[in-house]
Amino acid sequence: METKLLAAKIHSLRFWVTECDPMILKVRFQNYLEKVEFVILNCSDHHFPVQGYTALWMLAESHLAIHTFPDKGYAYVELSSCNQGKSEHFKRMVEESDLQVNWNGEGIEVCVPADN
Repeated sequence: METKLLAAKIHSLRFWVTECDPMILKVRFQNYLEKVEFVILNCSDHHFPVQGYTALWMLAESHLAIHTFPDKGYAYVELSSCNQGKSEHFKRMVEESDLQVNWNGEGIEVCVPADN
């Protein structure tokens, strides 16, 4: 029996926003994931005792993470996905939003495993 290997590609989207309110961020990005039709498997979040917030959505297509740094006035957002079309749609939604966004890189970066 022949084994067929699939090409591994992750579409990585990384950016900073000036919004730091955990509830605004959680509701907004949950909404984006649903509108783009990512398959949400689970969501977990944590409020740190002193300050800061982290949220992680486990997706069938990979994951979305948010980390806030309220003392600096920023939140870091990273979407990793094996679905290029959904990643591009998510990026457009962020671009069309009222969020002040600072992209980390040129937008969506395609990551592939190194050949051994």
